[in-house]
Amino acid sequence: MKVTYYGHSSFGVEIKGKHLVFDPFISFNPLASKVKVNEIKADYMLLSHAHQDHVADAFDIAKRTGAQLISNFEICMYFAKKGIKNFRPMNTGGDFATPEFTVKSVNAVHSSSFDDGTYGGSAGGFVLTADEVSFYYAGDTALTYDMKLIGEEHRLSFAFLPIGDNFTMGYEDAIKACELIKCNSIIGMHYNTFDLIKIDTAIVTADFGKAGKKLTLMEIGETKEF
Repeated sequence: MKVTYYGHSSFGVEIKGKHLVFDPFISFNPLASKVKVNEIKADYMLLSHAHQDHVADAFDIAKRTGAQLISNFEICMYFAKKGIKNFRPMNTGGDFATPEFTVKSVNAVHSSSFDDGTYGGSAGGFVLTADEVSFYYAGDTALTYDMKLIGEEHRLSFAFLPIGDNFTMGYEDAIKACELIKCNSIIGMHYNTFDLIKIDTAIVTADFGKAGKKLTLMEIGETKEF
């Protein structure tokens, strides 16, 4: 499984030849200026919530690629009104199986609204399973005891967790989340994009290591195998 980092909380994941895009905030992110958003491949696009730093490029990518939008009901209906026709509305706790993977909508503790004030439904995360590989994309969230259910129901290979604090849980809570989800391989996200979420990456990486966890902080544009 290949993972490409597009900056902030945006990732591309390649599963069985299909391309998934999570929370695309690329063209509006100065740190991602070298990423060619118009060349990004997408068969599926998963949106955790409606904030601009997670959906900024969603419409353009969906329109260009025809990718199936997977998100909550409110977000899907918002983009449907803008002309997006390929979508799968979900809500917390639901499963959806594609030919390549199964996605489960899970809880996140966060707000959700579009820039124009439209309600964006409940914020969420996703657990994806493809054959023997399973991973958790937390979206924007606080530490929540609901994460324990994810650890009980899924054998995670790795997880995407926010670590930037202020708007989401900080890295100390992310380390606690590792125990709840029973996963020690973490890809960090939602950090260093803005002043309010800047962290000392050396300290954070070292503290994960002291706790027996592996934190991967990818370079923007980098692709890794997991």
